[in-house]
Amino acid sequence: MAAIETNGLTKRYGDVVALQDLDLTVEAGEVFGFLGPNGAGKTTTIDLLLDFIRPTEGSATVLGHDSTDGADEIRDRVGVLPDGFDLWDRSSGYKHLEFALESTGGSADPDALLDRVGLDQADAERRVGEYSKGMLQRLAMAMALAGDPDLLVLDEPSSGLDPHGIRTMQDIVREEADGGTTVFFSSHILGQVAAVCDRVGILDDGELVTVDTIAGLREAAGVGSRLVVRVDGQPSADLTAIDGVTEVTAEDGTLTVAYSDAAAKGTVVHRLVEDGVSVLDFHTEEATLEDLFAAFTETSTPANGDGATETAAGEAADHPDTAAATEGSR
Repeated sequence: MAAIETNGLTKRYGDVVALQDLDLTVEAGEVFGFLGPNGAGKTTTIDLLLDFIRPTEGSATVLGHDSTDGADEIRDRVGVLPDGFDLWDRSSGYKHLEFALESTGGSADPDALLDRVGLDQADAERRVGEYSKGMLQRLAMAMALAGDPDLLVLDEPSSGLDPHGIRTMQDIVREEADGGTTVFFSSHILGQVAAVCDRVGILDDGELVTVDTIAGLREAAGVGSRLVVRVDGQPSADLTAIDGVTEVTAEDGTLTVAYSDAAAKGTVVHRLVEDGVSVLDFHTEEATLEDLFAAFTETSTPANGDGATETAAGEAADHPDTAAATEGSR
């Protein structure tokens, strides 16, 4: 039995189509990445699956239950970390977690859940109105795990987390999947999807563009890896004639060779040396999900790079004092 199955699922608001004819199957026990830019329809899909909104057309089943007729049965077995959630500012983290355990009939140790998501017990005794965005995100993840769900739905789960928090979240996803839980992981941050997901669906402007494994998407898109060679001299050999080489570009003493067959790398370097070109250095670059998204949608999505600006912002989000100082310096 599939964990999630939709047939022609559609949601319109007047003349605006938020989701169009979604046909999707998520197998039980897999980590499925739902990828797309903000506004693509990812949250709309989740809201339809959980009966927060009703479809204009089509249907969906979750854990064997119709998403509208069986909404109560579904919610009893699903843990949700929604995007843009609200918590009660005056209540402590512990109170929120205790409520989640009581609501789901969960028997987990609250302190063990806090430790798992990386939230200090001392912080759990504070009012959540004093929490940073990263701390709120960690608490919401603990609440989603409280009932030992069969399906874990995560909508932009890394929002506000620092790099350590992102790694913790990824570890939790893998652990849940290893235990048999299905994970539906919605994100616009492409690298994080690749790190944890078995398959990926790309959603663009309310329509599902494609579904496959990362390797399958690369093959289907014709997006290969690249060999970057720093050279002294201009080669006269036609490197595009080498089997497996798909494209060659040259700029400022650097050759970038796209290839679909890894065996082409050695041949390229050997051909350059035979041609009398000095090879100063070389390295390979794997095709990224940014490349894949651009190939399937003709749109580029900002990468989740490792630059100092992003890292500093993430760290600030997980520490209120730092966040305040960062905001004040802008």
